Amino acid sequence: MSYKLTGPRSYLTSTMSERFDCYYCRENLHGKKYVKKDDKHVCPKCFDKLCANTCAECKKPIGADSKELHHKNRHWHEDCFRCAKCYKPLASEPFNARDDGKIMCGKCGAREDGNRCQGCYKVVMPGSQNVEYKNKVWHEDCFKCFECKQPIRTKSFLAKGEDIYCAPCNDKKFAKKCFHCKQAITSGGISYQDQPWHSECFVCHTCRKSLASTRFTSHENNVYCVDCFKTDVAKKCHGCKNPITGFGHGTNVVNYEGYSWHEYCFNCKKCSLSLANKRFVISGEHIYCPDCAKKL
Repeated sequence: MSYKLTGPRSYLTSTMSERFDCYYCRENLHGKKYVKKDDKHVCPKCFDKLCANTCAECKKPIGADSKELHHKNRHWHEDCFRCAKCYKPLASEPFNARDDGKIMCGKCGAREDGNRCQGCYKVVMPGSQNVEYKNKVWHEDCFKCFECKQPIRTKSFLAKGEDIYCAPCNDKKFAKKCFHCKQAITSGGISYQDQPWHSECFVCHTCRKSLASTRFTSHENNVYCVDCFKTDVAKKCHGCKNPITGFGHGTNVVNYEGYSWHEYCFNCKKCSLSLANKRFVISGEHIYCPDCAKKL
């Protein structure tokens, strides 16, 4: 910004032999100091009273004996021309004239015009350490986790609405908890009976092998891999003596008086007719169709 500094007024002294007077009071100015204002000759007293500009800061006249600064049709005493924020004298310094009429030094002007931190609402000075996120800016130490209040800095974070969370606090507050270990599931995981599990927690009750991405079955609220279920849990078919797992070809089961059969094993002992969903006769440990039973 530029301004003009004038005064103390460059008094003129009349040396003319002919008489000439102050434009206002008609005092004879011959041999006296006077001020020329708009081609008019004015004595210092009338100048201060009638012609002096009013200081934009103190609202007092800027007399003929004072140094005057002016900028864009506004005028100041030299001592009144100072920063509106820090009051630093600006008569010989660069300054910033704002739209609201305030005069500021370069430093205060930069602060006033700079981006404001979303945390403390103070100005983020150019070149300072800051964080920009979604077109907003924070001082580095003001960009904090909403939960633990610690600065994020170089750590990963997640946003929930307008709030920022560091990864540990986000996991603690929002992540699903494993049904087995009750700890947060931060990645992956599986769902079983509407409950979330870590993959490493969802294991066979007997051999502790992970059941993620493999076939399994349950018995009395425990889960088993196919091999352990066959060996330790599954009933044995009364016909073929193999485990009834419920997998594959042996999905359907026939139960009768404490015995179990694969559906495909539930056949007449004599003629091999399938008796699933049909009348049958049991004799000893064997089953027969009604016709074969009559021939026993």
